[in-house]
Order: sequence, then structure tokens, then C-alpha cells
Amino acid sequence: MNDRASRATSIAKARPSPYSRRVKALLQLVAFGFAVALATPAAAHVGLRYPPSRYGDNVLKSGPCGIAGGARTSHVTVLEPGASITVVWDEYVNHPGHFRLSFDAEGDNGFVDPKCLNGCSTTSPKIELYSNDSVLLDGIADTPYGGVSGAQITLPDIECDRCTLQLIQVMYDKPPYVTPGNDIYYQCADLVLRRSVALPTPTPSPTMSPSPELPTPTSSPTAPPSATPPTPVRCVGDCDQDGAVKVDELILGVNIALGITAIDVCPSFDANSDDAVTVDDLIAALNRAMSDCATAAQL
Repeated sequence: MNDRASRATSIAKARPSPYSRRVKALLQLVAFGFAVALATPAAAHVGLRYPPSRYGDNVLKSGPCGIAGGARTSHVTVLEPGASITVVWDEYVNHPGHFRLSFDAEGDNGFVDPKCLNGCSTTSPKIELYSNDSVLLDGIADTPYGGVSGAQITLPDIECDRCTLQLIQVMYDKPPYVTPGNDIYYQCADLVLRRSVALPTPTPSPTMSPSPELPTPTSSPTAPPSATPPTPVRCVGDCDQDGAVKVDELILGVNIALGITAIDVCPSFDANSDDAVTVDDLIAALNRAMSDCATAAQL
């Protein structure tokens, strides 16, 4: 079993309430999936899950997005202006501290690091919140055991083609707190905000001249039957709708099944629309993770 599956299991065992057979089955299912086909190195401390990270989990040491002088990638998420979304991240290595979410409509130059206000040489520093107007939500509490977390935000009601969402983790256990330094991890998601329905442009009505009287037809032609549109393939567990189910999405599905994460973070796990994620749903997601969604749907 790889480090991620082992860590997920150890965190679950640390919870005070006893586990039922169903919960154990869920954990064993995901651990099996990791060991068989989906294991990837767990070298990061925090990874942005939704929207997906610009560079991935292993690039997070330098601001503003994990690498100095970085640029946008093909990992772009298109969303509606003004939409409310739940941002999801996974803290692989737990550090005491807090998280911040920020938004820049024109790249990533608007992001700034928070300053230390006092207690900078201790493990309980007072850190500046809402440093500038790019910050959407600040002071998001760290969970005691790390793992998958999320926070709901409302995106600005604007259209933009090069906008960026930034997640930072501010750590308290590496005094003295300095910026720039090693007290912050950075993750970014490349976004496009675009309205899905454009407002119609009014056009003047043409002036109609009287038409000559036409003979009454004896019969009306029969219109050909309309074709039934094909039913789209539903890929259970494909949270970002990229045609594949990945390891982080399986982790998210287990957390939804355990009641740790709300189901509206990834509704595609609810295969039978019963507002719950069951072992059957996770098995279906695992099958799709081992192949592309279209192929798995034909099995």
C-alpha cells in the first residue's frame, strides 16, 4: 500500500468513534485501488483538488503559485461568473496554521503574502488577514488531522479569460515567520469565467407587405420523426468532468461516503441520485478509474 492509502487509513483509525463494517469496506476498497493501478507519489504537503492545481502537488514552495515566474497551463477550469463553488484541497502533511483563498482577474500578479503582526518567533504568530482586495476568504481553520478539506466561495461576477484562484497554507510551526520564506505553501488554479447563456441582441422587426392570397392545401406534409438524442455517458466519480477518474477524486468520494465532505462537492459520485455515496458507487468509480470513462461505460 502506498503512503497516501496508509495515511488515510491511519487518520481514520485515529477518530474516536468506532468504525462499522461498511466504513472499513470503503477504506479497503480505495486502498486496493491505489495498490493495483492508481498509486502516485505523495511528496506534497497540500494539493489543490478542485479546481485542479496549475502545476500539481509537487510544485508549491515559491509564490505566488508554487514556482517563481510561472505561467498558465492547460489545466483550465471554465466556470460561470458569480458562481458559488466549493474549493477542495488535500493536506498530505499536517501543519498547524490556516488557509487563504484569493482571486486575480488578470493572471497572478495581484496576490500578496500575509505579514506577521506579532509573535513572529513563536508557534502562535498573529498573521495579517485580508491583505488586499484579491483575498476572497481568509483565516480558514486547519483540520486537526489534515486530509481533505474544503471551503465555499462566491466568484466575482465578471468575465475573464486569464483569471487565477490561489490557495495558500500559512504554517505556524516553523518560527521565525518571515516573508518570503518557508512558512507558506502555494497552489493555484487557472480559471476562465464565461457566461454560458449570452443575452440576445434585439433586432428590428421587418415591415411586412401584404401577401397574395394562396390556395388552401388539400393535405399537410407529415414531418419526419425527430431523432432521439443520445444519452450522455455518466462517469461516476469524475468530479472535474475531464473524462477520467483520478486518485484524488477517489479520496474525495470516500470522504463523501464517510460524511466528512458534502456530496455537492462532487455530485457525480451519486450514481443513482439517492443523495448518498455507497460502496457500489465507489466500485463504479474505481472501474472507471482503471480505464477511460467511455470504455468503462461499455463494460
